[in-house]
Amino acid sequence: MTEPIRLKTPLETAELVKLRAGDEVLLSGEVYTARDAAHRRMIECLDRGEPLPFEIKGAVIYYVGPAPAPPGKVIGSAGPTTSGRMDAYAPRLIALGLKGMIGKGNRAAEVVAACRKHQAVYFGAIGGAGALISRQITAAEMVAWEDLGPEAVRRLTVKDFPLVVVNDCHGGDLYTQARKQYQRL
Repeated sequence: MTEPIRLKTPLETAELVKLRAGDEVLLSGEVYTARDAAHRRMIECLDRGEPLPFEIKGAVIYYVGPAPAPPGKVIGSAGPTTSGRMDAYAPRLIALGLKGMIGKGNRAAEVVAACRKHQAVYFGAIGGAGALISRQITAAEMVAWEDLGPEAVRRLTVKDFPLVVVNDCHGGDLYTQARKQYQRL
C-alpha cells in the first residue's frame, strides 16, 4: 500500500496533474465551505461583476454545512454533503481558477469536463464520519453570508484532512473505474 500524497493549499496545477483517480491524499492548509445557497450567491456576485468573498484561484471548496462548535472545539461535525447539488455552479468556478472540490457522490459530466479542461480535481471525503474528520480542522472563521447559517462561507484550516481523488484532471473517474473493475460478465 502506498503512502497518501500530501498536498497544501493553495493547489497548484503542477501538483494536480500528478494525481490519478483513486489516489489517497492528506490535505493541509485553508479550504472554504460552501453549499447550495452560498454557490448561488457566488454566481449572483459574478453576474453583477462583483468579486467573490475569497480568492478563487488555487482554492478548494468543501461542500459542508458544519454543526455548531461544542465547548472547547473549533467546529462541530463537518461531514461532506452531496456534491451533485453544486454541479450547476461548479464549471463556472473551475473556469475562474477553483482547483479543488471536496464532497461525496459522483459529479455531472460537465463538472468532470471542466476539471479536465482547467486542470482541477474533485476529492471525496468520508461520508457519515463528520465528527471524526472534523478533528482535522484546526480553525474556522466566518468569511461571508453569515445569514445562511451552516451554509455560510467559512475559511477552515485543515491538517492532514483525509481525501481520495474521485475525478482527476485527466478525466479519470473513480466511480466509473470501480464499477468496471467489479462488474460481472
